[in-house]
Amino acid sequence: MEFEYRLDAPCDKVWRAISIAEIRESWLPGTNLRDAKPIKEISGKEVTYQMRDPQPPHLESIVTFHIAQTGENMTHLRIIHELTDARCITPPIPANSNTPTMMCAA
Repeated sequence: MEFEYRLDAPCDKVWRAISIAEIRESWLPGTNLRDAKPIKEISGKEVTYQMRDPQPPHLESIVTFHIAQTGENMTHLRIIHELTDARCITPPIPANSNTPTMMCAA
């Protein structure tokens, strides 16, 4: 899932809200994060966290927050949430029938 927002706030304020654990806790509880430390971070621009649902079936996913300055006090926030749990990823469908060949069915 992808979401895009235009925020009436400076880029550095939005960055603090998504990257500082004490501030982030008010809108993204730590129980939803697998680890409070990001798995990827480009300072001031992008941060990625690994998430795990607190309720069964405890699906795992990653969420990436990407921010960009669009004006003096305007920020573009893009949120990308991807399900990474192996139980939910469907394998690719083969191009052939993927069944054994029958030599002579008489």
